[in-house]
Amino acid sequence: MPKRAAEVTLLRVSGPRLSPYPDGAVRRLFSTFAHGPPGLGLLLLRLAGGITLVLHGALALRAGPSLGAGLFAGFSGGLGVLLIAGLWTPFIGALVGLDGLVIAFAHGPVWLWLIVAALGAGLALTGPGAWSIDARLFGWRRLDIRDQKERKPPPF
Repeated sequence: MPKRAAEVTLLRVSGPRLSPYPDGAVRRLFSTFAHGPPGLGLLLLRLAGGITLVLHGALALRAGPSLGAGLFAGFSGGLGVLLIAGLWTPFIGALVGLDGLVIAFAHGPVWLWLIVAALGAGLALTGPGAWSIDARLFGWRRLDIRDQKERKPPPF
């Protein structure tokens, strides 16, 4: 039976059936770039965390902080921009989680920054969704493999 394009096997699991996919295959070990309402939900989560970090960074830089605090505020704003864009989301989400914890315990309001840290950690675990740069760079691809008879020889 021919496999559909979505049934690409990357790893076979031997022994008892551990996977919900056919033949014990594990489809992926990272995000599947959710479309529809789940993808929209992930976009809203990225926007909420990212806008919070960008505003925090901009307001902190506007206050004229010391060099170390200014670099940290710029770092937070940069993380926010990357989170909004959905670029390198698992890595950036983990950094947002750490950044939120540092801000929460360095200066308040504690609950706001704990929520931002939880958003970052959740996005690091679930991925960016379909409306992100990651989905364009690393998302699903369709490969059409023709039969040997149908291939044309190279023009050179």
